[in-house]
Amino acid sequence: MDSRTIPHVLALTAPYWEAARDRRLCLQRCAVCGLYVHFPQLECPRCANTELPYEQVSGRGVVHTFSIVHRTFAPGFAARVPYVIAWIELVEQAGLRVFGNVLHCPPEQVCIGMPVELCFEDLDGFGPIPNFRAVPEEALNAPLPVAGRRTP
Repeated sequence: MDSRTIPHVLALTAPYWEAARDRRLCLQRCAVCGLYVHFPQLECPRCANTELPYEQVSGRGVVHTFSIVHRTFAPGFAARVPYVIAWIELVEQAGLRVFGNVLHCPPEQVCIGMPVELCFEDLDGFGPIPNFRAVPEEALNAPLPVAGRRTP
């Protein structure tokens, strides 16, 4: 049984979590200036527009920064130490970063600039949670997925 804390879903974040249930990563994107916005906001930080629909992104990027957790007090994570939490800069936009664990990679091999792609981890009682896994460098240069395509 997974004892990790279940995310609190708000009206503002519901589209993010609905997409995650379909194993897709969707972030807000300003309908006026095109800026991707994450974490979810009520208005665009660039132009103050309030029309910020969610749009699917590739989930490909690089590790911007990370921490290796060796001791945790977070419920459900004690058996997982050491584990990596990271800010991932996505290929869609400079400075567009999302937060997640780097899975399926020994923590000592994670480094800044390491190419990663979206993967999902099922959280008991909630559903899929977006995380990341290491990939070869050439995976970052592949064509971006067509909107609506499921990411494994």
